[in-house]
Amino acid sequence: MRVNLLEKNDLSMRFIVEGINAPLANTLRRIILSEVPTMAMDDIIIYENSSVLHDEILALRLGLIPLKTDLDSYNLPEKCICKSDLGCSRCRAILTLNVEAENGIRIVYSGDLIPEDPRVVPVSDKIPIVKLATGQKIRLEAYAKLGRGREHAKWQPVSSCIYRYAPMLKIDNLTCDACGKCVEICPKGVLAKEGGSIKIVKETECILCNDCVRVCEKKPPPIQVSWDEDKFIFYVESTGVLPIERIIFEALKIYEDKYSEFISQIEGLSDEIEKS
Repeated sequence: MRVNLLEKNDLSMRFIVEGINAPLANTLRRIILSEVPTMAMDDIIIYENSSVLHDEILALRLGLIPLKTDLDSYNLPEKCICKSDLGCSRCRAILTLNVEAENGIRIVYSGDLIPEDPRVVPVSDKIPIVKLATGQKIRLEAYAKLGRGREHAKWQPVSSCIYRYAPMLKIDNLTCDACGKCVEICPKGVLAKEGGSIKIVKETECILCNDCVRVCEKKPPPIQVSWDEDKFIFYVESTGVLPIERIIFEALKIYEDKYSEFISQIEGLSDEIEKS
């Protein structure tokens, strides 16, 4: 397996993975979506709520606020020794909300949540929660804990995780008359006319739409579009709860653990068959 980084910023990464097949690529995608643990508010204790939102709707909105996650300091609830429904300091973080609209309308934002642990805070402090009219008040405690996307979408660490086959383009310059129609129709600027020939300048941007092939008037077309079945382009975008590199690292670690467990079970089954 070989990995080639195409581009990266604080929240997203695009990279090419070579030497794998489609099932393995999809396995990695599904692990990123459903297995990498993150923090989210799960248990909400509401002491007072005079807003227009019912308690259940308010709790749902709170749960969907992405929280920055510290995987090194907290345990998954099922692995914590406390075995408590609300958890302990090793497996949960508390955020409190105590706001009242005293004079006029007030919009309650995620920034109004007060965290017990400054490392577990909303990714953005500008997420609106509810609008309060004069005299309305909300007072509650939110218990955040680690979870996985397979349990609820609020624990998904990414807003986007996709892959596609890496494109392969070929141009026969002996038969191509460089009319430029393929350059004009390409939606991604993959092709360019340089001098008296057509050049491939952004092959990885090709979306395999085949517009360049269809617009060519020569038969057979001098341009061919295909894909490499052992090479994939991944695009992963974090919600901000974890650094994008940590998401990829954790996904690969989980895959390795699952693979090792599977091999151990196969070996154990083989030993039982031999003994019998």
